[in-house]
Amino acid sequence: MPESNRLVSLGEIRKAASIITPHIHRTPLTSSAHLGGLVGVNLYLKLEMFQKTGSFKPRGVLNKMASLGDGEKRRGVVSLSAGNHAQALAYAATMAGVPSVIVMPTGAVKTKVEATRGYGGEVILTDSDLLETALEIQRERELTLVHPFDDLNTIAGTGTLGLELLEDVPQVDVVLCGIGGGGLISGVAAVLKLVNPEIKVIGVEPEGAPGMSLALQKGEPVHMTAMNTIADGLAAPFVGHHNLNHVRAFVDDVVTVQDEEIIEAMRLLLERVKVVVEPAGAASYAALLADKVNLDSGANVLCVLSGGNIDSGRLSELLG
Repeated sequence: MPESNRLVSLGEIRKAASIITPHIHRTPLTSSAHLGGLVGVNLYLKLEMFQKTGSFKPRGVLNKMASLGDGEKRRGVVSLSAGNHAQALAYAATMAGVPSVIVMPTGAVKTKVEATRGYGGEVILTDSDLLETALEIQRERELTLVHPFDDLNTIAGTGTLGLELLEDVPQVDVVLCGIGGGGLISGVAAVLKLVNPEIKVIGVEPEGAPGMSLALQKGEPVHMTAMNTIADGLAAPFVGHHNLNHVRAFVDDVVTVQDEEIIEAMRLLLERVKVVVEPAGAASYAALLADKVNLDSGANVLCVLSGGNIDSGRLSELLG
């Protein structure tokens, strides 16, 4: 099979786990009888906002960094991100003694920009196309591009979260996971379906940035010319080719949620579970709460809360 169409294997994901486990947190799992009772299911929540740098992103980045040669590491790496991948790459690169450059939009959340610099990354802010800018810098400085999601090593790394989910809740029936570029759900869904094809995997996108939904309809990645959502972590300007292939192969459905539904999910998670989740991280539970998924009563449902990088001002603004 051509590399461009290859899917990650369970062996690759297990190898990734052996590589990255010493450098990440085993994030906790909790349940909520109240939040599950609102929709008639047994609800479990994977608290990935407690991961290093505040989101799932180090899983994929650490595995990708491990695949680089010595020359690539000496020259350094470059990428693009609205925030969470930027922080993860800066963290992983600095830990490995590798210079990192991350292109971020000028409107990126200030705390995410500051955190990226704090982890040791060089941040370049731009109003231009992020990928084109990153590729230009890659050519000029002879750096290696670490793609935020469209990479098999990255997908294998995010798949380690799926391994944890199966250990945490072996009886799980349905897993909901947010989709931005598609890196997280690609790896998670691959594990779940390869181990137990009966598990239902649902992807969740904001209505204002439905890149995967559009790509599935068109049969190829679609570049988003305009996005409008509070979930900046899910507002990727396109989904990856590898990610689209994995979603086609392993994901049962992709649904969309409104920003208002995400805000309500954030509020309930804060009030009832006492966790602060960024909008992208709350999208999975928002889909459940807004009845976007057909579920059997009493089903064992797991929502991945993928990140918690939101500053106090923005949190107060959204939740009032």
